[in-house]
Amino acid sequence: MHSAAELAWLIPLFPLLGAVVVGLGLISFNRRINQVRKPVAISLVSCIGISAIFSYAVLWEQLRGVPPVEHLFVWASAGNFTIPMGYVVDPLGAVMLALVTTIALLVMIYSHGYMAHDKGYVRFFTYLALFSSSMLGLIVSPNLLEIYVFWELVGMCSYLLVGFWYDRDGAAHAAQKAFVVNRVGDFGLLLGILGLFWATGSFDFNGIALGLSEAVDIGAVPGWAALTLCLLVFMGPMAKSAQFPLHVWLPDAMEGPTPISALIHAATMVAAGVFLVARLEPLYSHFPVVGLVIAVVGTITCFLGASIALTQMDLKKGLAYSTVSQLGYMMLAMGCGAPVAGMFHLVTHAFFKAMMFLGSGSVIHAMEAVVGHEPILAQDMRLMGGLRKKMPITAITFFVGCIAISGVPPLAGFWSKDEILGQAFNTYPILWLVGLLTAGLTAFYMFRLYFLTFEGSFRGNDENLQKQLLADAGKEIEDEEHHSAGTLHESPWSMTSPLIVLAVPSVLIGLLGVPWNSKFSFLLNPVEAIEAAEKFHFGEFLTLAGASVAISFTGIIIAVMAYGLNRIDLKKLFAERFPSINSFLSNKWYLDDINEKIFVKGSRRLAREVLEVDAKVVDGVVNLTGLLTLGSGEGLKYFETGRAQFYALVVFAGVIALVALFGVLGPT
Repeated sequence: MHSAAELAWLIPLFPLLGAVVVGLGLISFNRRINQVRKPVAISLVSCIGISAIFSYAVLWEQLRGVPPVEHLFVWASAGNFTIPMGYVVDPLGAVMLALVTTIALLVMIYSHGYMAHDKGYVRFFTYLALFSSSMLGLIVSPNLLEIYVFWELVGMCSYLLVGFWYDRDGAAHAAQKAFVVNRVGDFGLLLGILGLFWATGSFDFNGIALGLSEAVDIGAVPGWAALTLCLLVFMGPMAKSAQFPLHVWLPDAMEGPTPISALIHAATMVAAGVFLVARLEPLYSHFPVVGLVIAVVGTITCFLGASIALTQMDLKKGLAYSTVSQLGYMMLAMGCGAPVAGMFHLVTHAFFKAMMFLGSGSVIHAMEAVVGHEPILAQDMRLMGGLRKKMPITAITFFVGCIAISGVPPLAGFWSKDEILGQAFNTYPILWLVGLLTAGLTAFYMFRLYFLTFEGSFRGNDENLQKQLLADAGKEIEDEEHHSAGTLHESPWSMTSPLIVLAVPSVLIGLLGVPWNSKFSFLLNPVEAIEAAEKFHFGEFLTLAGASVAISFTGIIIAVMAYGLNRIDLKKLFAERFPSINSFLSNKWYLDDINEKIFVKGSRRLAREVLEVDAKVVDGVVNLTGLLTLGSGEGLKYFETGRAQFYALVVFAGVIALVALFGVLGPT
């Protein structure tokens, strides 16, 4: 009887087959397939469900101590050169398989309610299945080359889903931005993979790590070249996991449907970068400078995302910058040589962030009944407030997510974030200080989101405010289009049930990583878990955890005073007193403006100049050649008289001309 790990290749296959079959049906019988939308959706959800069952079985085997399984076959060969492909199942992969299939399954169930009236319902489910399959294939990939194949498939699916509503300019531009920014990172990743193969002759993770280390030791590869290759490979995760300065695509990706925002931010695209860095830990551990670079980039990203989130009024973009910040925490852990801590935060963050994104979708779904389908109005928190009374399930689950991400014990976010801060304190104390400050900012902006959305009085019926927001965004004010007579109500069970399910691990899953007996660490790295348990000091833990909890509660209290009780006017206290800082944060550190000016407008200017060269130089040479040919032909036709005496005269004139020429030049 086969073990679950030996059948792990079926996990990405089921959703892939479902997506291919339905996709071909859409191409061939579009109208008919769209008429049977629910059976099609059920079949695709079932494919993800079967993959989830296999994933849980694989995880259960790894929990029982079953050795990792790797199956390879020769995909291409030429002489002694071979390229192996296949699949690998180990504790890290098992955790990710279970996480991705769980989140994907809940997102697809949620999508049934959220996308029920969308004309692209079947197409959306097809993209979701393909997206999930690509991420699952990436997880079981045994080497860098195979990972790169699925890496690009993940990028392609994100482009399709972010730009799902392609008839909206914002969605089309966001998809292009995500595609271009990720191409920058992927180009570096490809160069790094090819360079590592040149240096080591291997695509295997351990083979690359050992090979490059030995090559540096014997002098076959210079140290600077090895560092360059490692950093080039890291460019891929920088883009996929939205690390500074390649983070700019992720907030704009909110233009896509909310379910895909939840899937991207929780378990697929952004998780792929963190997962790859964890896979490459054997390589990066040989080069401390690379670890320092990763830690610094992660810390900058962590603080950047949190600081920008302070001023966001769009609910989804506030959550997006929160994700940027939390991804920075994960990369900080990776740079500190603590991949287990980073992966633990990835898991805990996936549950509560998926819950909050789906909760935001529930809010937007309800707001559209009042203000219409214009995203500027349906997602702006200035038009929300008081939703807890109308949407209790959404409000309670969102509140649980806010507590979890703020690092309040004993919820999940406390244990994973505290583990990262503890590792940073022991490795890079300055980076720990930045991470600690960011924890306070996180607590503040998350509870700011909660109070603006769910507490106070409802502001969505203020037509003057609606018109002002539309005017500020440069939209034409059309009351009939943007205003609806609907009422607020809780979302259907297909949307609320995933929220309730996700709330359970958001509260409890962190208990698997308590530092004195971390079951999560023991699964991924038993040796490290035993050493950590032996070195654990309760006094040191209380000191660091106490500082983290204290600063988180400080942020929560300020948010309560400012937005819950209205006792503090932050606009007068901060925004009007420090307008330059407020403008800096409101304009997202001006990074989007810099990208627009240097890269977007710069590339367009370069394209125009190239076009000018093409039109005036290249086309000019071609056109001149044609004119010369035409002119010479027109002139020579008069010499074609057909009279032998005339031809003899021409030859005689030519001879006389040559004699005269040589006479002038003189003897040589």
